[in-house]
Amino acid sequence: MDIQDIKNRFGIIGNSPLLNRAIDIARQVAPTDISVLITGESGSGKEVFSHIIHHISARKHGPFIAVNCGAIPEGTIDSELFGHEKGSFTGAHESRKGYFEVVNGGTIFLDEVAELPLGTQARLLRVLESGEYLRVGSSKVQKTDVRVIAATNVDVYDAVQKGKFREDLYYRLSTVPLKIPPLRDRKEDIYLLFRKFIADFTNKYRTPSIALDADAQQILTNYSWPGNVRQLKNVTEQIAVLEKDRNVNAQNLLNYIPQENATNLPMRISKESKEDFSERDILYKVLFDMKRDMVDLKKLVAEIIRDGVNSQSLRENPQLYNQLLHHEGDFPAPPVIGNQAPLVLHNHDAPVQHEYNFTPHTEEEDESLSLVDKESDLIKKALKKHKGKRKLAAQELGISERTLYRKIKELNLN
Repeated sequence: MDIQDIKNRFGIIGNSPLLNRAIDIARQVAPTDISVLITGESGSGKEVFSHIIHHISARKHGPFIAVNCGAIPEGTIDSELFGHEKGSFTGAHESRKGYFEVVNGGTIFLDEVAELPLGTQARLLRVLESGEYLRVGSSKVQKTDVRVIAATNVDVYDAVQKGKFREDLYYRLSTVPLKIPPLRDRKEDIYLLFRKFIADFTNKYRTPSIALDADAQQILTNYSWPGNVRQLKNVTEQIAVLEKDRNVNAQNLLNYIPQENATNLPMRISKESKEDFSERDILYKVLFDMKRDMVDLKKLVAEIIRDGVNSQSLRENPQLYNQLLHHEGDFPAPPVIGNQAPLVLHNHDAPVQHEYNFTPHTEEEDESLSLVDKESDLIKKALKKHKGKRKLAAQELGISERTLYRKIKELNLN
């Protein structure tokens, strides 16, 4: 049986390469008895693939049962799956066969398998490894020959890392992993599915046929469909029953499609948190910019000395000239090497001279990078620059005046 035959038999609509790949995997694994773990979002059609695997396998004449593990209470799940003996718990008035006993020789589909309690997971692992199990309240070992197909819409490996799912069971179930693509990754199939569903529903409810204009088709295709095929089918049924205008335009279609919530919005923070974050961000930026400028400046000076560049070259580089002119306190005056003349900088036409004796030494000084010290120093400089006017100093620092008052008090700068 090829892929197209499987589509026709099980009513699968679509030509997406991802869909075809999933069907091909199901077709290849069906003749074997190995376990299959089907993963995919809710509504993507995982149960359909369990039917494909069963009905084209050697067990096709045996029983098939689908069990929603998430819908069975934790206290009764063991009894449902493995059966119980009379009197084994309150309300057990008679013995009862479990699903693994009833489906002997067939296939059991465990939907939402990640919802199983850890104790039940241990029992399931034993069935998978040896075909043995115990009824609740019994010490007699039972045997069964059942093929297990499991499905989940959660990341099972992540559940393993969090201790919510047994690692050994995960590897035993996922002998062959089968991933069902979400509808948003099958955009070429969306309109095909809509046409199939609308034909079915208009025929079922005896309503006139529905047609979408070009804009409506584009909206239908570009919508993310978080509920996948199930959601698309639901929306199509609403349109078939409720829509008065049988030629549906974009505006009419939007009445049936829920508005998508944005998930990439920034986190809302309080005014105080925003203020503290801005202050910290500014401090880091100022500190690292200062450090980088100092290192770059020292390297430039060392290159000038090494290459024998005279002061005329400095005047041709105004940026470097201004850096040297305004940072004379940042450089110590080491002794003159040999008969080397000191480097003299002339401030254009001004007669003032700044004499420096540099050595070609580019290693960084071991200076303090304490945020408290730097923060205190920056605040002092800002206050000095603005002659104690705190409002202007706060604007210079890029923080609020209230924050400046608090910092002055914390750092004892009064």
